[in-house]
Amino acid sequence: MKKTFSYKMNIFLFLLPALLLFIGVLIAPIFLSAYYGFMNKKGAGGAETWIGFANYTEIFTSTSLGFGKALGNSLLLALFSVGIQLPLALVLALKLGKGVRGERGFLSVYFMPVLISTVVIGQLWLKIYNPDYGILNQFLRSIGLGDWLNQKIGVWGTRAAWLSKTNPLALAACFVPILWQYVGYHMLLMYAGVKSVPKDLLEAAQLDGCTEGQVNRFIIIPYIKPILKVSVIFAVTGSLKSFDLIYVLMGQDKNPCDVPSTLMIRMLFSAKRYGMGSAIAVMLILLCFAFALLINIVFKDKEVR
Repeated sequence: MKKTFSYKMNIFLFLLPALLLFIGVLIAPIFLSAYYGFMNKKGAGGAETWIGFANYTEIFTSTSLGFGKALGNSLLLALFSVGIQLPLALVLALKLGKGVRGERGFLSVYFMPVLISTVVIGQLWLKIYNPDYGILNQFLRSIGLGDWLNQKIGVWGTRAAWLSKTNPLALAACFVPILWQYVGYHMLLMYAGVKSVPKDLLEAAQLDGCTEGQVNRFIIIPYIKPILKVSVIFAVTGSLKSFDLIYVLMGQDKNPCDVPSTLMIRMLFSAKRYGMGSAIAVMLILLCFAFALLINIVFKDKEVR
C-alpha cells in the first residue's frame, strides 16, 4: 500500500509542472476572459464596472462593431479551407503516398511554407502583390490583361493595389496566402495516413482489378477518415482563429478583411475596450468548441452508416 501511494505521488509530482503550466497558460486566461467579458473595463489598469451581457449584446446587434462581417469572413475562409485546401492536400498525399521519384524532396518543398515564419510569408506576398513591381501585376500585363487591371482594379490607382481597403478582391488576396501556407501541413498528416494503409489491402484490390481511383475511394480514403476528421477540425478552427497573416497584410486598422481575432486585438489595444475584447475572445472559444463538436458528430454519423 505504501509503495502504491509513493508511486502515485511520484507520478503526480512529475506531472505537476506541466499541469501548472497548462492551468496558467490556457485555463486561467479563459476564465479571466469570461470574467472581463461581463465588465466595462478601459485599459489594463482601468476601473471595472459590471455590465452583464451588454458586451455580448453589442457583438450581435451593433453594425458599427463589425463582428458579423468579421465572423462571415472567417466562415468563408473555413469554407475555402475545407473545399479547396484539404482536397488539394489529399490529392498530393495520395500521389506521394504511393511512391514517386524524389518523394522526400517533394515532401520537404510542400511542407516548407509551414516552417517559415508567418511574418516572412506576409512580407513575401506583400512583394508579390506590390502595385509597382509585384510579380502578379507584371505577369497579368505580360499576358495582355493590363487594360483589365486599369479598368477593373486600377480604379483606386494607376496600378492594381490588390490589398487596398477599397478593393473588392482584397479578401481573396488575403485568403490565397493562408490557403497556400497550410496545404503542406494537411498534406503531411494525410500522407502519414496513406502510408499506414496495410499493404495486403492494396494488393488484394489490385488482384481484384480495382483501378487507382477505386482504390483511393473505397480503401484509402475510408481508412484515413480519422485523419481527415482531424484535418477538417484544424482547418475550420484555424480559420476561426486566423490572425497573423491578415494582420501583416492589411494592418491593424479596420478593413474589409477583418476577422474576429483582428477585431479583438483592435478592441484590446487600440480602443482600450478590454471588456469587449474579452467577450470576443470568449465567443471565439465557444465557436471553436462548437464546430469541433459538430465535425465530430458528422464524422461519427458517417462511420455508423
